[in-house]
Amino acid sequence: MTQWLNEREQTAWRSYLRMQARLQAELHRRLQAESGLSIADFDVLVALTDRPDERCRVLELATWLEWEKSRLSHHLSRMQKRGLITREECDDDGRGNVVVLTGQGRAAIEAAAPGHVDTVRELVFDALSDEDVSALARISGAVLSRIDRP
Repeated sequence: MTQWLNEREQTAWRSYLRMQARLQAELHRRLQAESGLSIADFDVLVALTDRPDERCRVLELATWLEWEKSRLSHHLSRMQKRGLITREECDDDGRGNVVVLTGQGRAAIEAAAPGHVDTVRELVFDALSDEDVSALARISGAVLSRIDRP
C-alpha cells in the first residue's frame, strides 16, 4: 500500500524540485552568457580535466555523467566541431573510442570555471550556514547511498 507524503514531506519535496530546476536553469543561463559553454559542455570538460591524462573512454564517460550513450555521442560531436575535444580509437581493443581534451577545451574550462564557482557560491553556499552545508552533504550522501545500493 502506498504511503503518501504528508504535508511537510510534500512541501519539502516540491521545494526541492523547484529549487533544483531553477538552480540548473540559472547555472546554465549564466555559464552560457559568460563563457559560451552549456552545463553539459562544462560537465564533460570537468570529467576530462579530472583525469591525469585528460582522456576517457566514451562508455566510462557516459557512466560517470549518467547519460545515455546516444546523448553523449551527439553532444561530443557538437563539442568536437567546436574544437573542445577530439575522439580517438582506443589503443586497447580498437572497438571503443576515447574522448580527449584539446588545448582549446582546456582554455575554455579554465576561463569558465572561476565565474561558474562564483555563481555556485553566490546562489548556494552564501545562503547556507556551516551547519547547513554539513546537512546538505549528509542528506545528499544518504540519498545517494539509497540509489547506489544493490
